[in-house]
Amino acid sequence: MRIRDPIHGTITVSDSEKAVIDSRFYQRLRYVRQLGFGDLAFPGATHTRHAHCLGAMSVASKVFTSVSARSSLPEDVKERFCTAVRLAVLCHDLGHMPLSHASERIAPRRALLRLPSWLDPVAEGEQATHEDFTAKLILDSSLTPILEREFGPQGITPMAVVALITGARPPQDPGFTHQGVDWTPLLRAIVSGELDADRMDYLLRDSFYTGVNYGRYDLDWIVSNLNPAVKDGRAVLALSRAAAFAFEDFLLSRYHMFVSVYLHHTSVNFDYMLRRYYEESPGEFEIPADPDGFLLCDDAALWYTLRRSRNPWAERISTRQGFKLLAQFTERDTGYDLDVLRSALLSSGFEHYTVQSQGTLSKYVGSAGGNPGLFILDMSTGRLTEVARYTPLYQRYSGAVRLTRLYVRPDQAGAAREMMGRLLGQPPQP
Repeated sequence: MRIRDPIHGTITVSDSEKAVIDSRFYQRLRYVRQLGFGDLAFPGATHTRHAHCLGAMSVASKVFTSVSARSSLPEDVKERFCTAVRLAVLCHDLGHMPLSHASERIAPRRALLRLPSWLDPVAEGEQATHEDFTAKLILDSSLTPILEREFGPQGITPMAVVALITGARPPQDPGFTHQGVDWTPLLRAIVSGELDADRMDYLLRDSFYTGVNYGRYDLDWIVSNLNPAVKDGRAVLALSRAAAFAFEDFLLSRYHMFVSVYLHHTSVNFDYMLRRYYEESPGEFEIPADPDGFLLCDDAALWYTLRRSRNPWAERISTRQGFKLLAQFTERDTGYDLDVLRSALLSSGFEHYTVQSQGTLSKYVGSAGGNPGLFILDMSTGRLTEVARYTPLYQRYSGAVRLTRLYVRPDQAGAAREMMGRLLGQPPQP
């Protein structure tokens, strides 16, 4: 089967992959938007997790094909590894909840999913994440026998797929070792790493549908410069030094997309109001722990509930009557004293709230024991350098950018701005 995609052109899908795509669990992603409330700020951003996962699978295939072409893997092993990484990327977002990340705060306790103990038992008392739901659907739902039937003959088990998505170590060998070299780190890096297929697709896709230029980068040059390298008996993903500047451009594209799109003040505002709705009307909308119940839990179900609710936050969301942005600043801005501003708003009777958001250049920067997932390769000497040590951007952007926003009730916005102007010593607006 061939699928036409506005980002990657023609995407070829195997019969086995088509069986997964045709399943109810994958088709559910047609009704989960990629950017949640993003279309309230960017009207074109109505694309879905369904399309994103297809695109990410296409990117994963390009990456592995480029990497494996520089390896000594036999053709049958290449085919099996490529199939496994494509499948993992295709399924990696199955567990996303309505409006994507916005609903994870009401997810059931992780213990209710009854996940196997090898999937981080320490987190049992916590709320389930979309990754937990993804593991549940792959390992224990009506999708599981489809995966076993379609991919079992190739030696790819649901357990192996979940291992690539989550990074957890399964009790059984996932089958990614060849001639004493464990290829799991490299395959895992393609699924979820510093330069993974997920990011490589969503930056281009989100940029396209929001109409901004920040998420664009040189995909072809990066892919053509990816290599396998062996470190301590494990295959790792290595980028040729010649493409280091393209990788830096990729990092900055992600950083700028966070600041300008993913953390846009409108999306952040409606995310906060949704949280207030969940807090004040507990149980009115729930995320079922049961896979069959989860099938019916999508954006349409949430919007239906919000439109019927008498909760004032739900009414504001469904009628797009959000609070108005009063002020926003980062830790680099001067002249703002959040406590003083909030105290003045409170004493003057303005209904308001504060939302703090943050974006980082890399999920590995500043994390203890973070797996770099990517190395820079000097082709002339074979020397490997962790990307964080090679690229100066990591040092420059080592801390998260924190965005602080003050929002005020719409009918009070004008008076609140005048008061804030006087407080900050600004002349009145004409």
